[in-house]
Amino acid sequence: MPSSDHDVARCDSCGARIRWTTTALGRSLAVDADPAADGNQAVYRDGAGRLRSRGLSSERPTLEHAEWLAKPHVATCKRPRPPRRSGPRQRTGIRPHRWQGRQR
Repeated sequence: MPSSDHDVARCDSCGARIRWTTTALGRSLAVDADPAADGNQAVYRDGAGRLRSRGLSSERPTLEHAEWLAKPHVATCKRPRPPRRSGPRQRTGIRPHRWQGRQR
């Protein structure tokens, strides 16, 4: 359970209260600041005081030690950012290479 609000930030899109955690792979993950009974992320503080999170899995489906449940903020954001484009980029013209020389 989070004991203070000193690490609470605001979402740039919707202004909701979030906490930034670090996953096991070293990536940043925003979770809702308040615990959620239906969350799927186990959040805890490591020995250095940083917030860490791990997804509940079939191998470790329950909370351990001082963990608390949270929801990823991307699942609850009221105004999510549009998804990034995937796939090949549209090419609009041809850029000459050095060996082609300049056309006049």
